[in-house]
Amino acid sequence: MTNPQGTPIWYELLTDDPARIAPFYKATMDWTVAAHSDPGVTGMDYRMMERAGGGFAGGVMTLNEQMKSGGARPAWLIYFGVDDVDASTAQAQSLGASVHMPPTTMEGVGRMAMLADPQGAPFYLMRGHMEGDSDVYSGMKPGGCAWNELSSSDAPAAVEFYRALLGYGIDNFMPMGDAGKYTFIEIDGQAIGAIGPCMQRENPTAWLPYFRTAGTIGAAKQAVEANGGAVHFGPMEVPGGDWIVIGADPAGAAVGFIGTKD
Repeated sequence: MTNPQGTPIWYELLTDDPARIAPFYKATMDWTVAAHSDPGVTGMDYRMMERAGGGFAGGVMTLNEQMKSGGARPAWLIYFGVDDVDASTAQAQSLGASVHMPPTTMEGVGRMAMLADPQGAPFYLMRGHMEGDSDVYSGMKPGGCAWNELSSSDAPAAVEFYRALLGYGIDNFMPMGDAGKYTFIEIDGQAIGAIGPCMQRENPTAWLPYFRTAGTIGAAKQAVEANGGAVHFGPMEVPGGDWIVIGADPAGAAVGFIGTKD
């Protein structure tokens, strides 16, 4: 893939029951979860999640008993694109990260590693095999991810970690009073997300993707509640005029939605 270093190039939902969460994401985002595992992925139940307008929103990995016994729980994970997975993994370790899966090549997919930052938030590093750019991070385009937010137990340290590892610009921020700063992470001057202190979530030290709906935030909230999910926060207006809702899908994975005002 040719995305700039640090770009989110894939999103992965860990869940214990793909059939259970499929209607939820159909109702909220108009995504379709494949009925069967992708034949190109061996050794696990891994399904693609397709956007209504074509292309993929991400993948769905079914948690088996071994994964769950090792501590894996329903969650969304982000794959950050890097030029050299091995070099970036080694650099991350030198910066205090832990490695959950060492650099591994998956034929036809690419090379990847799974890590956790010094505060414990899991993420992937990846160099995709495909030519061209990944479009799963779509910014303003409905159907894809619009924002990537890290809530951290030590936000200033996390800011410096990702700046050093992925080369993010970190010059702009929003003050949050006694809580500290909400620091925007930028690629070539364009904000793709932010890092801030733990504020709202029960499992706070984690990345949270916000997906842009095609409708209003009120419709998204209603779809969450009507399809087995839970709303934990919002609707709330954010700078720029968007509105957000933070909640959980039926399996308990935290997820954010961005939409227009009702």
